[in-house]
Amino acid sequence: MAELQPPATSCERYHASLSVPDLQAAIVFYTTQLGFNLGFTWGDPPSFAGLNLGQVQVFMAPGEAHPESCCLYFVVDDADELCAYHRANGVEIVQPPQDQEYGLRDYVIRDLNGYYLDFGHNIYNVGPQVEIERVDVPVRLEKRLAALLHDLADHKRMSLSSCLEEILLHTCEPLGDGVASPHTRSTLRHIHQLKEKHGIDYDCHASYRFVEKSPG
Repeated sequence: MAELQPPATSCERYHASLSVPDLQAAIVFYTTQLGFNLGFTWGDPPSFAGLNLGQVQVFMAPGEAHPESCCLYFVVDDADELCAYHRANGVEIVQPPQDQEYGLRDYVIRDLNGYYLDFGHNIYNVGPQVEIERVDVPVRLEKRLAALLHDLADHKRMSLSSCLEEILLHTCEPLGDGVASPHTRSTLRHIHQLKEKHGIDYDCHASYRFVEKSPG
């Protein structure tokens, strides 16, 4: 008999499912302390629920909890920011954020039923080191833009040179009809705050119109 070949199957979505002894208590914990949104409940009283974190949905149903049987991992925009929110909400932090050799900065929490949840963001440190030689490049930037760049480098815990290199490398990488972005949604929200902080009221094409102030 010929060996059966699996069909070419795509999977658009995956849902983890947790058994919890008190569904309503779990919903309250996940929505008020972990930052999830309630997607839906089924039944009256509810016998099934879906809770969302971004585009990911976790299913929950009443039953005996088995925290020893699974661990959920969520890749997020900014693990440090989310961890600070969890810590402020009294969530048990089992392992604080730290850079991992597998290319993620992550931390671990334990929920009210003993389930372990990991949250991490990409730090792109996997792979061999690339030996380089840096050179001085005479660069003059618009004053407000330079202030934003310094704040952005601090926010990303990068040197100014590394931050500029990251932006340049992404700018040189095509993505569809545009270019790849080095910034997560969380970082872009922070950049918007920095633009307001430094009074940057021009668009991304403004450099074509920049002129030096006349002395005096």
